[in-house]
Amino acid sequence: MSLQKKNIAIVAGGDSAEYEISIGSARNILKIIDTDKYNAHIVEIKKTGWEVWGPLGQRHEINKNNFSTRLNGSAFTFDGVIIAIHGTPGEDGILQAYFDLIGMPYTGCSSFCSSLTFNKHACNHFLAQAEIPVAPSILMRAEQSFNQEKIEKIVGYPCFVKPNNGGSSCGTSRVDGPGEIEQALNKAFREDNEVLIEKFLPGREFSCGMIRTNSETHIFPITEIITKKDFFDYEAKYTPGEAEEITPAILPEKTARSIKDLSVTITDLLHCRGLIRFDYKLIDQTPWFLEVNTVPGMSSQSIVPQQAHAYGMSLRDLYNLLLEDTLPA
Repeated sequence: MSLQKKNIAIVAGGDSAEYEISIGSARNILKIIDTDKYNAHIVEIKKTGWEVWGPLGQRHEINKNNFSTRLNGSAFTFDGVIIAIHGTPGEDGILQAYFDLIGMPYTGCSSFCSSLTFNKHACNHFLAQAEIPVAPSILMRAEQSFNQEKIEKIVGYPCFVKPNNGGSSCGTSRVDGPGEIEQALNKAFREDNEVLIEKFLPGREFSCGMIRTNSETHIFPITEIITKKDFFDYEAKYTPGEAEEITPAILPEKTARSIKDLSVTITDLLHCRGLIRFDYKLIDQTPWFLEVNTVPGMSSQSIVPQQAHAYGMSLRDLYNLLLEDTLPA
């Protein structure tokens, strides 16, 4: 006797500059989901409305009271959710709190973990207390005026100016001198009302993806990111030919192990779960933490799918593992 398929919502969209990346991730997940086990539907979430996408382009409104809809004239409910929103409200804990309230299982980190990791300043401060190497930085809010002397003393030049709550390097600038800081701040403040001014870290850049479930931890091969631009910005991430991503990275085994071990340590400290990705700069063979991504991109250009392939895990098996860990038995 075959088991009844579970209904899965792939939640995508959001209201940030990462909307298109999120939709690309959701479409890629929909292609690889195990249709023998799951009926999957993309659910677009925006401030203007929550809608299920039908296979022929139909749109069905979501009832936010219980995250249900109506298909073919009948009530339709979901058994679980794959969160594929990069940025707010899917990566910052807002949706996670909603799903907790209505008792809907979802992939990935908890509401608190998502909120903490999405706030770069708070996350860096938390990890620094645990003696994780992080870059010195200054937090600025929109109503504050910048202090050139303080920036030069704490951060120096070059530095990076980035939205405190955001991803895909949207609104991020490299600043090489005091004459560039105001323009960079204005660009970042268009994305967020909090901005981080962060010391430039020299060295090679690496990314480490992993899966943490209740019973398993899978650490993927490390990727080295080599960009033709000043840094790994939005264009470099999503424009073919603008960056080289080498998986597995060419590293001494001891150095690779230190990056993987640090990723496990941070996962434990933050209590991350599901599919996560950590970015680092390597300075004198010591990895320095850049950021953690609790909803990594899953589009055709994304890093984690490359790492999973090098690890020998298909994306179908990856999502089977995540959903089996998420859904009640």
